[in-house]
Formats: sequence, C-alpha cells, structure tokens
Amino acid sequence: MFAGKSILIISPQSWGVMHLAKHHYAIELAKAGATVYFLNPPTGQHNFISKTIISIEPAAIANLFIISHQTAFPYRIKFHLIKLFHFFMQWHVKSILKHIPTPIDIVWSFDIGNLIPLPYFGNKVFKIFMPVDEPLVPQAIEAAKGADFMFSITHEILEKYQAFNVPKHFIHHGLSQEFINNSTIKNIQNKRIHVGMSGNWLRTDIDVPILKQIIGDNPNITFELWGSYTAKQSNISGGTDADASDFVAYITQAPNVKLHGPVHTAALAHAIQSMDAFLICYDILKDQSKGTNYHKIMEYLSTGKVIISNNVSTYATMPTMITMTAERTHNNALPELFHNVITNLDYYNNTSSMNQRLAFAHSNTYTNHINNIQSICMLHYHLNN
Repeated sequence: MFAGKSILIISPQSWGVMHLAKHHYAIELAKAGATVYFLNPPTGQHNFISKTIISIEPAAIANLFIISHQTAFPYRIKFHLIKLFHFFMQWHVKSILKHIPTPIDIVWSFDIGNLIPLPYFGNKVFKIFMPVDEPLVPQAIEAAKGADFMFSITHEILEKYQAFNVPKHFIHHGLSQEFINNSTIKNIQNKRIHVGMSGNWLRTDIDVPILKQIIGDNPNITFELWGSYTAKQSNISGGTDADASDFVAYITQAPNVKLHGPVHTAALAHAIQSMDAFLICYDILKDQSKGTNYHKIMEYLSTGKVIISNNVSTYATMPTMITMTAERTHNNALPELFHNVITNLDYYNNTSSMNQRLAFAHSNTYTNHINNIQSICMLHYHLNN
C-alpha cells in the first residue's frame, strides 16, 4: 500500500537534528519504498503581504524530500480571521502541490493545529490523521475532519475523537532502526552510576523543582542529558518562561550534569547503551501529553535498563517496563523512588526484566508499525468494499 506511493507528511515541527514521531515515520516510509515529502510549518511569520516561497530539497535519506515554504499572506490572521486564513491557505497548498513532481497518493497528517485541513486534498487522496499530542483546543479536534483513518499513541487521545465515524486504532510510540542496531543487553561497569535523560530542555512542563532536587541530592551520580537547551539548537517547540530559564541555568552549572546537546538519532542510540538507568520527570498538570505516553520511553526500553518516571498511564499495567510513581497530580514521591531504585540496581536490572524490556521495544519498531497500519487500512477496505 505504501511502497511506490507518493506520501505527504504534514508536521507541526520542522525537519532538524531532533526527531519526533513524524520525522521517524517519514524516514521509515521512505526506506520502505515510498516517495516522501515532509512539509515543514511555514516560515517567516510576517505581518505584511509578501510573496509565496516554496522549496523542495532532498534529505540525506533516499526518497525523502523536505518542503520549506513561506506564505504570501500574514500568518497572524490565523489568530483573528481563521476563515480568511484557511481561504488563503487552501490556495497556498495548491501552489505547494504544483511544485511536487508527482501527484500525492497519501496525506499523513500530524497537524493537530488544523493549519492545513485535510479536506483541501479532496476525496481521491487517502488521508491518515495521527494525533500524537493531546488535543487541548477546538481546532485540534476539527483537524480530524476529512480523515479516512486515525491512529494515536494513547487511548485517551482517541476517545476525544469519538464524534468522527472513521476507524480509530491505538498504536505505541515507535522505535527507529538505529536503536535496534545498538540494542543488546550490556552490563556496563561504570565507576559512577550514569542516569540518562533525553528531550527538549526548554519545555515548560518539566517538573523543575523535583528534577533539581533529585540531581542535587545525588552528587555521586552523573546525569547525562541529550537534547536542546538553547533556542538555537531546537527544531521543535520550547518555552521561555522563568522555570525553563532557571532549569537551563541550573543544568549548565551542576557539576554532576553532562550536557550533550541535540544529537542525531544514531549517536543517541549508541550513547544511551552505557547508561545504568533513565529518569523521566514531567509535571503532569502542565504536561502536553498529560502523563499518557512519551516517545523517549521506547528508546530507553531498547537498552533493557530500568526507567524511573512520573506516572505514565499507558504503562500503568506494565510494571516491568517502567518503575513509576502512583500519583497523577504530583511527583512528591519521585525523589524517594529514584533513591530506592538506584540503590537496588541489580534487582531492577536483572536479566529477566531487561530481556522483557528489550523484547517489547523490538516489537514496536517503526517498520512494524508501518506494516501494521498498512494491514489495518487494507483490511478495513477489504471488509467494506
């Protein structure tokens, strides 16, 4: 179904060093034989009439192309005159499609901002809507209009789209091939315990007080952090509030924190293998995912090592996968939980538990997910035609 097809990925995050689900799906679809066009969000959010700029450049991966574009109309009218914005955007999308050398067969949208509504592409194009972030505003729900299928990484998200009478399926976060290539049980004999953490350190939903407490209470542990901690490093959204700035200042000075910055997927997949444990610490009340699921979990599981975390609802019945706090409204118990796990690493990183985590991660590769999505779509059409 996907091999040999021309697929347009609509992403709310631009192409860059840091990869989220939409970037990984684009890569794996291209590797599977599709011609993939990854549509960045528009650049140059100017306040005046300008000119349409569209460029399509090949990525470093065969069959994958990155579309950068600027609208001729002021982007800010989206916040004041949404109908007018969509009128102009529809013509802008037509211009983009004219620049693509082959007709689009499939639109695969991660756009919960409804920046580019799916009905723009007509009835002849197969449309998949994949919300991987919580739909917190009305336009996030409206973004599902026109979809033929829906897939999401949490049941909670799918439940919010029950008004749409299209097939809906839960699918776990995926694991890219780079992590599989590096994924073996390794009992590293570190002189110090190393705890790994990855992500965007400019996020405003990090539980800064708790995370600072854990780092400060454990001076003999090295915390290795991968991901953006300055705005220039990031191709994904981040915050500029006081807590985010305070935390960045803290981690850049803490003697037991090692900052790696953003790295390519292959480098991250190799580096995290030497960790003894992983830590996740988000404030669920602020968390954009509402403590339901995180992409990084599958990457951590590929090492087999224990994950210590705030509560994550998707893994509530899978205690071997994540060791988490019970509370959904605060992380007050996380420092003590961290201490208990770290002082009993031999128990939490026993061979049986590590093999279970490894096997689970291997069953959730992006390649497997793409094959499953393809099978589900084809089965539905077979049964209904």
